[in-house]
Amino acid sequence: MNTANDGAMNAAPISRRDVLKAGAAVGGGLLLSATFPLRGFAAGSAAAGAADDYAITVYVRIAPSGAVTLFAPNPEMGQGIKTSLPMILAEELDVAWKDVTIQMADYLGGSLMGGQTSGGSYSTPLNWLPLRRAGAAGRQMLIRAAAQTWGVAESECDAADSQVTHRPSGRTLAYGALAQKAAALPVPDLDTVPLKDESRFRIIGQSVRDPDKRRIVTGQPIFGIDFRLPGMKCAVYHKGPVFDAEVRRANVEAVKAMPGVSHVLVFKGGKRLLEGPPGTQGFSNDDALRAGVAIVADTWWHAQKARQKLEVEWDEGAHAGDSSAGFEALAQQRLSGPPQDTVRLDGEPETALARAARVVRATYAYPFVAHATLEPQNCVAAYREGRVEIWAPTQSPGPGRDLVARGLGIPAENITVHMLRSGGGFGRRLANDYMIEAALISREIGAPVQVLWSREDDLQHDFYRPGGYHRLTGGLDADGRLSAWTNHFVGFARTEYFHRSSAPSGNEFPAGFVPHYAFRTSKIPANVPVGPLRAPGDNAYAFVFQCFLDELAHAAGRDPIDFQIELLAGAPVAKETPVGRFGPGFIPGRMIAVMERVRELSGWRQRDRLPKGTGMGFACYWSHLGYVAQVHRVSVAADGGVTPEKVWVAVDVGRHVINPINAEAQIKGSVLDALSVAQGQRITLERGRVVQSNFHDYPLMRNTRIPQIEIVFVRTDFAPTGLGEPALPPALPAFCNAIHAASGRRVRTLPLDTPAG
Repeated sequence: MNTANDGAMNAAPISRRDVLKAGAAVGGGLLLSATFPLRGFAAGSAAAGAADDYAITVYVRIAPSGAVTLFAPNPEMGQGIKTSLPMILAEELDVAWKDVTIQMADYLGGSLMGGQTSGGSYSTPLNWLPLRRAGAAGRQMLIRAAAQTWGVAESECDAADSQVTHRPSGRTLAYGALAQKAAALPVPDLDTVPLKDESRFRIIGQSVRDPDKRRIVTGQPIFGIDFRLPGMKCAVYHKGPVFDAEVRRANVEAVKAMPGVSHVLVFKGGKRLLEGPPGTQGFSNDDALRAGVAIVADTWWHAQKARQKLEVEWDEGAHAGDSSAGFEALAQQRLSGPPQDTVRLDGEPETALARAARVVRATYAYPFVAHATLEPQNCVAAYREGRVEIWAPTQSPGPGRDLVARGLGIPAENITVHMLRSGGGFGRRLANDYMIEAALISREIGAPVQVLWSREDDLQHDFYRPGGYHRLTGGLDADGRLSAWTNHFVGFARTEYFHRSSAPSGNEFPAGFVPHYAFRTSKIPANVPVGPLRAPGDNAYAFVFQCFLDELAHAAGRDPIDFQIELLAGAPVAKETPVGRFGPGFIPGRMIAVMERVRELSGWRQRDRLPKGTGMGFACYWSHLGYVAQVHRVSVAADGGVTPEKVWVAVDVGRHVINPINAEAQIKGSVLDALSVAQGQRITLERGRVVQSNFHDYPLMRNTRIPQIEIVFVRTDFAPTGLGEPALPPALPAFCNAIHAASGRRVRTLPLDTPAG
């Protein structure tokens, strides 16, 4: 819930450098390609330069038969972007959805489709206007082609459902019949092309099922793990139990003699690219090759069986003694001492606390968390004569291509990346370590190879959501208002800087809404690889800040929702709305609206009528441009076991929900992810090693435990934004606050000590 301005991408209109190109498709018809620079945002690139480096390009192919092929530029991992982005384009193009086929585009490089990265729920806000303008331009060209064919004025013609109609005569021409003629026409100016009145939308706002769903439930091969090439070998890659361990020696010849095994290869670790200083691009993941032993065989099963015979002596390095117990002890030591740095200081918080009518103190902690994607990491690579072709379920093909180029010492232009559907990503596939493994092995064996991780590999070699510790103090004045807030945060760092996913900024709510505020930090050295996980940062900070606000409300004898509404309404923040890289900054009134709506939806004011042992908890958060408020109802048994009973969610992501059926699925998935994290997920270390290895000790929430989830959308006059992440952050604190309401027990450390099975 960062309320700061973080740039100004959307402040500039699309410029006349933006290009829509039209041409004849192979076999006749119309091929449209549109390029739009993304000012201020280099998807996956650390460089800033020419507009072509940051372009979204969309392809539309209309065949003479009338079939329309829309190419989805962003990776699909279950978030529905493969369907929702083409819906935006199809709406303005005025095609009949029944005529549409959607294909995943390959990674075409920054000059064609930009970074083509999926992450941060930003695909929708980044694509909203560019895709509409591209579709509207295509529609205008088809209308012009029809008008010229009939010898009539364009103003007498309308387009709808893949055909153009001449109103006075009632004549019609299908898009397929017009496509070739339209391909030869001049392209309209994207700055001035008229867009459809939004009241006439017929595709946007309708529930459209993902066309891959039937293939998924019938077991057809569409995921990366399913991909096969002729002559392809299978490989497992065995890394050290301690992060960055190097191989001293291994029984290579003995393993090579196992049935089906063709190669056993030892690799040294690559150069790691660690965090940069705050305010720089830095690196999201240091996903260079880890040292290890590759076992290549004719089947994955043979490779995995041979792995059981592998014996490796490792140089475990300086972090072989790291442990969660050690981190905890050091964190407590840091929290008890003076902070190392001050990030933000408003007013005089210590003086205000000394004068407060009541002071509340609490310490919160949360662990490292794994992504636990259902599809383990995998990649197919085929290297030949200085060129490599890759098939990968990646969220960030551009950085993956760059990683392979560095690792193989070849130009990035010699690498082709085909994007395959991912069986879950949640930020894990923003790293491409599996891609460099496959590419290097393929080069060494001179044949195509599929690298496939086991579940144990996946859990023990992740880029984890960082853990953290917060010591909070809040001061209430005589009227029960929040007058002071201090937070000493202790987090993990491998350099002199926190990893960008590890530490809150100085602008997280309630910063800017409390007159006397301090945010200070201290660091714990650690070598655990960390990275973004669904709703990065916010997935942890919301738990801490919203639970502590609930504590303060109860200490003040106030209704928790009224307490936060008053805080938002009377805040000493700037009244103007800042414009960020992807859309407007935090607007308190939008948050208040979803809070009031969820209060009404859930029957919050009647919560005192609930049976003993049952309680309702509230939380809200602004994350990835989405405003979400939630109320959870839980029951707590005498033995402390918690049962989620019902969840109410109010969401504001603008005036349009592009694909409602998918939007609701994303909200429900976010809530369930949060409940899994709250009830039983943690990554712990002993002797530098991750303890957890599979779903028996890293549990996902079972279907029988899923509560009913009721969702309402609050429409506001803003462009639509994404929904892959905003609903997760408030789910954690709402659930924990409900536990307090039901039992009187505060949850300040995750996961629960008594997880529900």
